[in-house]
Amino acid sequence: MSESTLPSEREAHGGALAENPFADPGLPPHEPRRQDIDEKAARSSERTVALLFTVSMLATVAFIASFVIFPVDKIVYIWPVGHVSALNFSLGMTLGVALFAIGAGAVHWARTLMSDVETAAERHPIEADPETKAQVLADFAQGAKESQFGRRKLIRNTMFGALAMVPLSGVVLLRDLGPLPEDKLRHTLWTKGTLIINQNTNKPLRPEDVAIGSLTFAVPEGLEETQADYQEQIAKAALMIVRIAPDNIKDKREREWAHQGIVAFSKICTHVGCPISLYEQQTHHVLCPCHQSTFDLSDGARVIFGPAGHALPQLRISVNDQGYLEALGDFEVPVGPSFWERG
Repeated sequence: MSESTLPSEREAHGGALAENPFADPGLPPHEPRRQDIDEKAARSSERTVALLFTVSMLATVAFIASFVIFPVDKIVYIWPVGHVSALNFSLGMTLGVALFAIGAGAVHWARTLMSDVETAAERHPIEADPETKAQVLADFAQGAKESQFGRRKLIRNTMFGALAMVPLSGVVLLRDLGPLPEDKLRHTLWTKGTLIINQNTNKPLRPEDVAIGSLTFAVPEGLEETQADYQEQIAKAALMIVRIAPDNIKDKREREWAHQGIVAFSKICTHVGCPISLYEQQTHHVLCPCHQSTFDLSDGARVIFGPAGHALPQLRISVNDQGYLEALGDFEVPVGPSFWERG
């Protein structure tokens, strides 16, 4: 009896195994969104997307304005971040908002207004035959139509505005390459009446303080090491003060610009800007320690050896009513290395 029922049991069991346990259940029925059936809701979504794109444009404008409003060295306290650079914080916030608003607008557009009808596609190799190309173009046209890109002009125009303005942030970032030099390389802190300060003692120099054969380093009055731009200013205004017997000065203009044999020359080498510090009393030569450019301070500080291409600029000096050495103006030519042949 048991043997006679065995075949039917096998058939029933085999039939169950023949069914696919992972069969495709198919797509659930499509449920329209509120925006699909209510034009008022669709218009509301359109305005929301346009608002996000507009916020992106405003944030880009704020990003650019931050460069003008906030100085580089301004520090502010922002809770809970703490003390931060006002410029860096504003740039980060405005650029972040600009990019986020574009992304949020695109997502909201896709989720509420673009077509959300599910489409099943068989996975098979796609050949680049004419039929496939035609189908791709047709699908693209259909997608553009379903996105309502042409119909929703407010979204389209504000999106174009946001995408067009965001790259301006990158253009403005070029400002971080440094401020425009304008004519700053041609001028120093030396002006008519500026006292010559001994860099070692921080006191004004008198003619009797400078002995023949001595070398004194000097800076303009008012320049302090605590200043934010001290390094920038000292790199242009540093002076060498040397006293030479007037009869030993060969250059006529150098003698006229000196005071009782006291001459003032730029300390900055005209090769690559190294500070000159080596002085030979007998020959009146100064040597740059970097590349051995040698200048004759008794002959207009002309180059007598080395790679420097120009003589050291001379500062015209005199003595004021109190008996202190002072400048009679700025250097006539830019100090330091040549830039574009000083054109």
